[in-house]
Amino acid sequence: MSDADVTAAANANAEDQNPQAVENQAAGSAEQTEPTAGEPQKAQPEPVRKSCSSGLSQWMHQKQLSIAFTSYQSGRVYMVGAEPGGKLSFHERIFQRAMGIVGNRKRIYMGGLYQVWRFENVLQPGQVANKIFDACYVPRNAQFTGEVDIHELGIQKDGKIIFVNTKYNCLAELSLSHSFRAIWKPPFISKIVPEDRCHLNGLAMVDGKAKYVTAVCKSDTIDGWRERRDNGGVIIDVETNEIVCEGLSMPHSPRWADGKLWVLNSGTGYLGTVDFETKSFVPHTFCPGFMRGLAIHDGYAIVGLSKPRYERFEGLQLDQNLADKDSEAWCGVQFINLASGNVEHWIRLDGPVTELFDLTVLPGVRCPMGIGQQSKENLTMVTFEDGTANHAKD
Repeated sequence: MSDADVTAAANANAEDQNPQAVENQAAGSAEQTEPTAGEPQKAQPEPVRKSCSSGLSQWMHQKQLSIAFTSYQSGRVYMVGAEPGGKLSFHERIFQRAMGIVGNRKRIYMGGLYQVWRFENVLQPGQVANKIFDACYVPRNAQFTGEVDIHELGIQKDGKIIFVNTKYNCLAELSLSHSFRAIWKPPFISKIVPEDRCHLNGLAMVDGKAKYVTAVCKSDTIDGWRERRDNGGVIIDVETNEIVCEGLSMPHSPRWADGKLWVLNSGTGYLGTVDFETKSFVPHTFCPGFMRGLAIHDGYAIVGLSKPRYERFEGLQLDQNLADKDSEAWCGVQFINLASGNVEHWIRLDGPVTELFDLTVLPGVRCPMGIGQQSKENLTMVTFEDGTANHAKD
């Protein structure tokens, strides 16, 4: 594939030495139209101001990784990596209600408003697009599920996708003939119905199998979780149905790494681990925001932060913890050294985008890009496998 094969529109680059260098994209649709005669001119949407810590691109280059994270609020997936010249690449694409995301160098899956998207990296090792990108993720399939409030996803050992079906309080797989196939529900949920009762949200995979899930509470009535946000949170072992941790405040994003179960105790602002003997949460690092999205990689925790929706989430311990530290919540990503507990790098978004949901590490990818849901590139981004030689006549 040549450099001219891919058009990398909507790409903003950051001078990594300037923490205020990334700036540009608007929170609304990137597709702008001119008003016709007689129509009032619409105000331009407020831009999203992006900034990052000094040295982040060098750190990502050293670790040989990039990241992708989602914002359902703005309907965007962001891909961040390091350009060959040392700048930070910040590439974004529009997808309706971009939610859970999981992937690797070869493939990415992402939950949307009413579908699960599959993206394939069409670049081979050594190929580069636009002289910058060493991975180009192209949408190849959208499995329609209906609006089931997809949260986190996992890739099973057999390659099948499993996802948290929050509206129906269950774990589900994709179905060829139906919206989904329910494969597990918490023992306290009496039946599969479209009522978000316990706000099942996070999923930890272990050896290619669903192992742990987070829920805001054990409610078995519609919307019952909203009254249990402060201390009703639980982590459940999917294989045994045992509650392995309780007393949490809006837990999210459980992750198993190096023999420990990490989790975001989002209502308090703390990243921490589970003490299985006492079934309790052990705080590790405080983060200034409502946390959603976690990856543990090579001794680091990469955490997504959002500004809390105070009309829905006010009164949580996070408010007091922020006040005690004389801090304001912000939206972005923090890179935490787990050995020291220090935040070594960060990405910050200011402006109309205030909420993120999930993130994934892309190991071995230096600088990724993607093709959007309604991008013009979908018309011309044609790749194929040539199997004609197998049918050549003698």
